[in-house]
Amino acid sequence: MKRILIADDHEIVRSGLRAIVETRSNWIVSGEATNGEQAVTLALETRPDIVIVDYSMPIINGLEVSRRLRALHVQTEVLILTMHESEELLTEAILAGIRGFLFKSDARNHLISAVEALLDGRPYFTSVLLEKLLRDYQANKQNRADMLLTSREESVVQLIAEGHTNRSISAILNLSVKTVETHRASAMRKLRMSSTAELVRYAVRKRLVSP
Repeated sequence: MKRILIADDHEIVRSGLRAIVETRSNWIVSGEATNGEQAVTLALETRPDIVIVDYSMPIINGLEVSRRLRALHVQTEVLILTMHESEELLTEAILAGIRGFLFKSDARNHLISAVEALLDGRPYFTSVLLEKLLRDYQANKQNRADMLLTSREESVVQLIAEGHTNRSISAILNLSVKTVETHRASAMRKLRMSSTAELVRYAVRKRLVSP
């Protein structure tokens, strides 16, 4: 039996994903998580073969979930679900070592194929963004490297926008306060911002948090 963990903060989405997964007799849902931290905890407890996780999760996002699982040496593949056509997000997912990326709108028709690919050791990326990424990446590689926030910087920005203090963020991400301050300063420099309010507006615009 293949064990699959589902992580999404909306019950209706989790129910829909579970219904799709359970159409396969040799797949079982090992657990459901409503935020990123819970997803990591359940993955440690249940050791799933696949974690299906929404990118825009409370507390820590889908990329950070993947980073933590790798750091904890959890042998599982991560399939990121998103409802946003973000080329930058796909780039960050690839840089974070994630090998599965799917639009939520495609889940009904393509979730089975995506999970099967990951179980077979093959990557699966939604074709629309991947084609655009491959077309543009080489021409803009250096500019992207300079401008994109790292997944860690983005996690810090998300938590700032959620109202957490630097000390609280350091506890959530297992970083020193000084390191959090460094990531915060780096994000603000890259984004050419000078205030927390601007970071919050950026997080809302990037859909890291709900308005």
